[in-house]
Amino acid sequence: MDGKTVFISGGSRGIGLAIAEACAKAGANVAIAAKTDQPHPKLPGTIHTAAEAIRAAGGQALPLVCDIRDEAQTAAAVDRTVEEFGGIDMVVNNASAISLTPTAATDLKRLDLMLGVNARGTFCVTKTCLPHLMKSATPHVLTLSPPLDLRTIWFKNHPAYSLAKYGMSLLSLGWAGEFAGRIAVNCLWPRTTIDTAAVRNLLGGDSMASKSRTPEIMGDAAAAILSKGTDFSGWFCLDDLVLAAEGTTDFEQYSVTPGSKLQLDFFIPENAPEPEDAGGTVGWREPVLPFGGA
Repeated sequence: MDGKTVFISGGSRGIGLAIAEACAKAGANVAIAAKTDQPHPKLPGTIHTAAEAIRAAGGQALPLVCDIRDEAQTAAAVDRTVEEFGGIDMVVNNASAISLTPTAATDLKRLDLMLGVNARGTFCVTKTCLPHLMKSATPHVLTLSPPLDLRTIWFKNHPAYSLAKYGMSLLSLGWAGEFAGRIAVNCLWPRTTIDTAAVRNLLGGDSMASKSRTPEIMGDAAAAILSKGTDFSGWFCLDDLVLAAEGTTDFEQYSVTPGSKLQLDFFIPENAPEPEDAGGTVGWREPVLPFGGA
């Protein structure tokens, strides 16, 4: 990725920052487009601290204040990136909003936020970067969204969030076909929960974090995917399957608490193989449909 430019949405902390740092270690220029310009009382990191971490990892950084729901702000951020680095080679759609609430407890303002950031924001960023991707020799769009496992279990408890998150995967499915042979388009999702502020705040604090992996597993997996050519496209990847295919065998290095039983993340298909049993397969290329309609 030496000299390539990566545009990442929402990369001021957590998984997005881990991906930015991994890309920087591989020699990339990284533009961070996120809303957090000033420190948040409950959440670590800003675009400026992220830029410092990227530079410390060996890359060039460009922090950009940007709400990806706003077309003008997104266009300005993309223009500024091209002005600074001369183009855009890779897009990482990382920004996402979450509310794990049932229908009656989900107000329309929260629904609009999730659809606006997750599905519409992913579309806006990708569409705005598209002219520059088409000029790149190594164009890639990587979206942090799950395999399309259409079992009821992933919808019944939080249908609004599932709709918004699967919207990102459906866009990627379409783009992989639309730009086949020209732009690589893939999705990446963690097998386990990842120790981020969202997991700590929404899913159980320190007890859940101890059952999680660190964001670095997603950073390393993303960098491995982005380093591939345009013929690697249309995949719904799991993080540890990507790394196993690259030769990684020690996954304890990514455990927050080595030896602990890990908590599976949402949207993991029942037929997901363990890394040692995958035979080099990194994920799925089509929606995971329930057999026989079950």
